[in-house]
Amino acid sequence: MTIQDTEFRAPRQRLLSPLNRIPNSVFAWLILLPAILGLCAFSIVPMATGIWRSLQGTGVDAQLSLAQYEVMFNDPIFRTALANNLLFSIVTVPVSLGLAMMMAVLVNRRFRGRALVRLAFFTPAMLPVVGAASIWLFMYQPDFGVINMMLEKIGFARQNLLGQPSTVLPSLMVVMIWKEAGFFMLLYLAALQSIPGELNEAAVLEGASEWYRFRRITFPLLMPTTLFASIVAIANSFKHVDFLFVMTNGGPANASNLLLYHIWDTAFIQFRPAYAAAVSTFLVSILVFLAVVQIRALDRRIHYR
Repeated sequence: MTIQDTEFRAPRQRLLSPLNRIPNSVFAWLILLPAILGLCAFSIVPMATGIWRSLQGTGVDAQLSLAQYEVMFNDPIFRTALANNLLFSIVTVPVSLGLAMMMAVLVNRRFRGRALVRLAFFTPAMLPVVGAASIWLFMYQPDFGVINMMLEKIGFARQNLLGQPSTVLPSLMVVMIWKEAGFFMLLYLAALQSIPGELNEAAVLEGASEWYRFRRITFPLLMPTTLFASIVAIANSFKHVDFLFVMTNGGPANASNLLLYHIWDTAFIQFRPAYAAAVSTFLVSILVFLAVVQIRALDRRIHYR
């Protein structure tokens, strides 16, 4: 060791000596402190405030009660939004995941133009929700929309798909599936590329068909990704309502009203923050319950490597 190294290391050791006296557990908590403060400021405190606000009474006196929840369950608009959201999730989540898995299996193979196909599948996921809604709003236009022009060419009458209660929610489901499938495809593609190739090679030597290999090898090994993607997909089906502001505003006759849009409407249009907090608490409870059910139902069937 040279004299210069000794002269350089001595001041640095003097600077680090106070830190060396701090116990490791205290030092670890000091490192985590900024993240903990951010979590408390932007997650825990707002959640606790929302729960407290949801327990405020409906009268002039602000006594704690469950009156807001009673009003919520007796509200026909809330029941309509809840039914719409449940149907929206039941349809969009499995269809999005199934389509994403199919696309991932397709683009995982070697063929000419594979990079362009991957890009085409993933492009909708890169678009902002408002941008995707604007594209589909143009396509759904009853007068000059692409979909109605195609319907007219094959002999069907033009339809106002976003203006009829019977077709507006399925039309929004198509937008959600188109937007989400590419993102989940990327997750499945990464999972497929992590599966050892020796497993499929051994199955081929045993004479297993392609469908049998997918059912017995690929699909079980994709279950951890499916669990994660299904939890994210359900959360997205409840929280992605930006396209409603562009396309329907919850209409017609609340046929496309979803829970988060109902929360926004009651909080900022009707100025009922306590009622909106009650609906928000109920929505978070639903998401937590569904996540727990998914984990308990699928975790035992997952093949971890």
